[in-house]
Amino acid sequence: MIIEVRTYQLKPASVAEVEKRFGEALPAREKFSKLAAFWHTEVGPLNEIIHVWAYDSFEQRMEIRAAVVKAGVWPPPIREFVVSMQSEIFIPAPFSPALEPRNVGPLFEIRSYTLAPGALPGMMERWAAKIDERIKLSPLVGAWHSELGALNKWVHIWAYKDANERQRVRADAVARGIWPPGGAASGLVVKQENKLVVPASFSPLR
Repeated sequence: MIIEVRTYQLKPASVAEVEKRFGEALPAREKFSKLAAFWHTEVGPLNEIIHVWAYDSFEQRMEIRAAVVKAGVWPPPIREFVVSMQSEIFIPAPFSPALEPRNVGPLFEIRSYTLAPGALPGMMERWAAKIDERIKLSPLVGAWHSELGALNKWVHIWAYKDANERQRVRADAVARGIWPPGGAASGLVVKQENKLVVPASFSPLR
């Protein structure tokens, strides 16, 4: 499986209209493949939407994208609002949960780490040793490493009921020695970023 994460920077005050048009076009698009998630930023880079698609292979992605364009059902009519677009392809870690519809939010934290070259195996080993205890505190949505786009990138997405729960869970995990798994302290991580996002009404992950 591959996961495509498409991040669009939008013009100010356009997120609501973009989500409306995207949602109206989505049923025709989903006849070809299903949307995995759709969020917009609440904290972090503003006026940003993120949509996530899962495919069996890169070849299937290419075939489906060509088919929806040929059928005239995609992309949605949002071009006038888009400032920039980014597409990244990720591979899920063995312990990453399936991308399926779930009501686990509605607040999601996307954490993106740039790893030192060659550090990915060590990072996944540390995660594998601790992830079972960590997901007892809050749901993991995905743990993925980059295949195309920015290299040496490790992305993990967590779901919370609200910001207070996020603070409580993170403090509890540290106090009990459950988390973090130690990648940053060991030199595996060279850069960290995060953003808080919320789902659109049509997002399968909510």
